[in-house]
Amino acid sequence: MEPPTQVGAAIPAHTPHAVSVMFPKWQDNIYYEEGNPVVTAKMECGYPRFFIHPLIQKLCSRLVAKFGKENDAGMLFPSHKVAEQCRSFMKCYYKQPTGTVRIAEFEIAPVNASAELQPVPVHIVLFPQDAFPIAKQFWQHSGDIISSRMAEYCLRIMDDNHQKSVQDMAASEKDLYRPKVTMGSRSRSHYSSRSIQKVGQEKEEEAVEQTTYLEERYGRNLPVKFSNNAKVALRRRIAGVLRGESEVNDKENKTSSADLEEQRQLKGDRGIRGLSEEDVYLYPCGMSAIYHAHQVSMLVGDNTAKSVCFGFPYTDTLKILQKWGPGCHFYGLGDDKSIDEFEELLKSGEKMLSLFCEFPSNPLLKSPDIKRLRKLADEYNFLIVVDETIGNFCNVAVLEWADMVVSSLTKVFSGDSNVMGGSSMILNPNGAHYTDLKAALKSDYEDLVWSEDAVFLERNSRTFKERSKIINGNTEALCDFLINHPKVEQVFYPKFTCRGHFDAVKINSDDAGYGGLFSVVLKDEKSAAAFYDNLSCAKGPSLGTNFTLCSPYTILAHYTELDWAAKYGVARHLVRVSVGLEDRDKLLTMFSRALDAVE
Repeated sequence: MEPPTQVGAAIPAHTPHAVSVMFPKWQDNIYYEEGNPVVTAKMECGYPRFFIHPLIQKLCSRLVAKFGKENDAGMLFPSHKVAEQCRSFMKCYYKQPTGTVRIAEFEIAPVNASAELQPVPVHIVLFPQDAFPIAKQFWQHSGDIISSRMAEYCLRIMDDNHQKSVQDMAASEKDLYRPKVTMGSRSRSHYSSRSIQKVGQEKEEEAVEQTTYLEERYGRNLPVKFSNNAKVALRRRIAGVLRGESEVNDKENKTSSADLEEQRQLKGDRGIRGLSEEDVYLYPCGMSAIYHAHQVSMLVGDNTAKSVCFGFPYTDTLKILQKWGPGCHFYGLGDDKSIDEFEELLKSGEKMLSLFCEFPSNPLLKSPDIKRLRKLADEYNFLIVVDETIGNFCNVAVLEWADMVVSSLTKVFSGDSNVMGGSSMILNPNGAHYTDLKAALKSDYEDLVWSEDAVFLERNSRTFKERSKIINGNTEALCDFLINHPKVEQVFYPKFTCRGHFDAVKINSDDAGYGGLFSVVLKDEKSAAAFYDNLSCAKGPSLGTNFTLCSPYTILAHYTELDWAAKYGVARHLVRVSVGLEDRDKLLTMFSRALDAVE
């Protein structure tokens, strides 16, 4: 796949629900962070938690115009519970009179009963426009966001309603607009619009996936009406219970858990006794999984005790631990000395709720001594939550040492960069807190994964083990080349970074490797910019894609806190690279030429 070259283009190109966006030059990333319209006005899409998809913006603006007050803004959420959580969050950080933040709830439903289009519950939080940044924080941190495909589906219903009601607009005004703004109670109504342009008309040739369901396009066996089957298949695949396509073809899901466990034992997968698909919970994105892991921790543990963020994490993990609950201790270096310091704190008598870490970390690819942390957790009775997105459960087996494992299915599990998804909690069925966690999830868990997203995730992930093996090999070859290059100062990669801790849980298989992500540091920002500008690959946020994707990570993730990040070894001019499936020799040539451009 040839990457787009113009700033703001979707990555992959011509993909209506793309997860990344092209920033071809180093300066483009700075302009984006500064809100410069030179870049922002050209963006077709962006990473969904940071850049609200144009289809969601379109749907939200129409609903705010209909149900909001003058100067209101709004934000859409997938359930009543999430909308209430957003309102509670805003009450903490937006000090305005009671009633300023309201919730409207209704259904967007076809005017005429249709077997093709079904009603969609909609939940919108309404607030003054100056409160939007606070609502956006909740959207970004919690990850409980609506899907762009859900917005597209709602717009399709509204367009269809408009077409059917245009001949009798008076009746439409009387019968179709019956929503009311509520403070939490539910009300249902049909909704239609007079002024909706047909979604996808502008670029029909670029939006095939919008109008033709996935499995109809590919001649496979899972149309959208079988989305529940897709979710079962995903959970089984993640749990390592069943491999191959029989899990998808079994539309009635007649295979018993006992039979699946027997098949698993014969295959020798994962090595976690008692693990089944019932221990896997799907979320709209990986950050949602982390947010709910923390919420569930507070339900089962001492919710007056602080959590621990161990190692320099992906930015929103730390924000979740700081903004919800009693706060957290931050051990940003995440090394063995940090564990010594943490152990001394435990010995002093301070109680801990949970410890969150990444294996390995993003972007420094550090792996903590997970086995030592597990011993401390058992001795001092706190939970361990491990984000293994970067390690990838094809490469590392961390579940044995954790109570919960979380992962972003948006990344290598999907690979196509056209759908968001998260898995959590993969519960350790042998953990001391397992029974309590299962009970807590009965009250906390909601299935918020949009049906079409589940189908895309299921199709994309059928080959993730094979893709992971290729990506492992490509990445290791690139890192072996870069670490010996005279213009390269540092390479962060598990083969070279905390290798002993990574190898301690690395799967003993020829298919397992050190993952598809690394970071590289050159001597200064000028060199890094020249290197970045001359790479002929996709350049934007996200990782784990089937194509190579790079970004000036620190600038994108920590632009307002660059000095703080530098204290933990995350240089301003660090370049993070997610390696894809391209021909290995072509990748090596591409990186060599980019380095040649550095003075």
